[in-house]
Amino acid sequence: MSKIQQSISNPRQEYQKKLVKAEEAVKLIRSQDRVQYGEFLSFPIECDAALAQCKDELYDVRILMSTLTSVPQVALCDPSHEHFVATDFSYSLISRKLADAGLLFYMPSTYHEAYKIFRQLPDSERPTVGVVTVSPMDENGYFNFGTTCSMNPLLPEMVDRLIVEVNTNMPRVHGPQNYLHISQVDRVVEGKNPKLLQIPKQSYSEIDDKIAGYIVKELEDGACLQLGIGSMPNRVGELIAQSDVKDLGVHTEMLVDSFVDIYNTGRITNLRKTIDKGQFVFTFAMGSDKLYEFIHNNPLCKAAAPDYTNDPFVIAQNDKVFSVCSCLEVDLYGQVSSESMGARQISGIGGQFDFIFASHRSKGGKGFACLNSSYMDKDGNLTSRIVPGLEPCTAVSLPRYITYYIVTEYGIVNLKGKPTWQRAEELISIAHPDLRDELVKKAEKLKIWRHSNKR
Repeated sequence: MSKIQQSISNPRQEYQKKLVKAEEAVKLIRSQDRVQYGEFLSFPIECDAALAQCKDELYDVRILMSTLTSVPQVALCDPSHEHFVATDFSYSLISRKLADAGLLFYMPSTYHEAYKIFRQLPDSERPTVGVVTVSPMDENGYFNFGTTCSMNPLLPEMVDRLIVEVNTNMPRVHGPQNYLHISQVDRVVEGKNPKLLQIPKQSYSEIDDKIAGYIVKELEDGACLQLGIGSMPNRVGELIAQSDVKDLGVHTEMLVDSFVDIYNTGRITNLRKTIDKGQFVFTFAMGSDKLYEFIHNNPLCKAAAPDYTNDPFVIAQNDKVFSVCSCLEVDLYGQVSSESMGARQISGIGGQFDFIFASHRSKGGKGFACLNSSYMDKDGNLTSRIVPGLEPCTAVSLPRYITYYIVTEYGIVNLKGKPTWQRAEELISIAHPDLRDELVKKAEKLKIWRHSNKR
C-alpha cells in the first residue's frame, strides 16, 4: 500500500501524536510480516532490541537488512529461525560472523536492480513494515535518511506500516529522494542518539602501495571517480590527493573519507561531469566524523537511490569513469570473485558489476579489480589468488566478459578483447613469481596455454 504524503498544518503536533517508545512501536509488527530494516548507518538499534523481546509472541517474521553496522538482536535471539528470519544482501564483518554461526542468510542481487526487484515482488513477498533510523524532523515536517539513501526511499511506496527511529547525530543530506514526511510515518521513536560508526584510518602495506601506484598512473584530468569499499580503494584515494591531477568528478556508490581529502586539495570540482555537474553523487556514506560533517547540509552533495547511482547506463553518461574495486580471486579465464571463498560468503557484490560494466561503456573510462597476488593459508603455504578455476560454489562477481583491468603488486593487465590463452598469459604475468610455473602447468591442462610463450 503506497503511503501518500498529505498536507499537515501542524507537523509538530502530528509528530507528538505518533511519538512512542520502541516497545510500543514494534507492536505494529505481526507474525508473517516482511520487515525491511534501514541499511548501513540507518540500522534501527532501539527498535531491533525491542522487537527481539517480542520473540515468543511472533513467528515467521522475515527481516531484510544490508551491510550491518550493529549486531541485530533479532538474529541472536532465535537461532532456530522459527520466530525471526534475518537476511542480508551485502555482508559486513558483523554479517559474516552471524552467517558463520548459522544466524543469518544472504540474498544475491545487483544493486542497480534492487528497486525493480522489490517492485516486482508478489504481494506475499513484498515488505509490509519498514523500520529505519532518520535525522530529526524539520519545521516543515520532513525527516531525512541522512547517510543512507539506498533502499530507504522505497519504503513509503512499499510498506503498510512505517516506523522511524530518530538519531540527532544523523546528518541531513541533500537529494530529492532523501526526505520523508511525517504524514508517511506511523510511529516515531526517539532513540538514544548513538554516535555514528567511525571507520578508523587504515594502515597500508608495501603491496597496497604498489597496487595503488599502478592504478593512479592510469588516472587522467577530468576523470569521474568511484572508489569501492576496503583498504585498497582508500589507499588509491590517498594517492590521488597527493597527485597533480585536476578537475575530478565523483559519481559513486559509497562516499568515504578519502573523497573529502581529495576535495580539500582542490582536485575535485565535479565541473567536467556530463550529468549532475558540480555535485558529489552517491547512495550511502560511511567513514568518520570528517565525512559526516562534510555531507551535512552541503549543497554540493546529492544522495540518490541505487537505481540511479548504480545504473550502468546512467553512470556511463559521464566520460572517463574511473572505477576502483577490490576482489578476492581471479581465475585464468578472467572470472572475478569479490564475494565468497567457496560457499562462504565474505561480502556482497555491491556496485562492482555496475561500475566495472559502466566504466567500459563510458568514453575514456577504466575499471579496475585489485587484489594481492597471494596469501598464506592456514598451514603456512604460499597460495595464489590468481587460480586456474574458481572453487565450486564460489560466486562469480564479474563474469569474464565484463572484467576489465586486473591489478596486483606485480602489474596491471587489461583483459578486454583478449582470447583465453592471452588472458592466461597476462594473468600469470602478474601472479606471484614463485607460483607462476604451477599456473602454467594448470593452463596447459586447460588447453589455454601457448607453449611458444614459455621461454
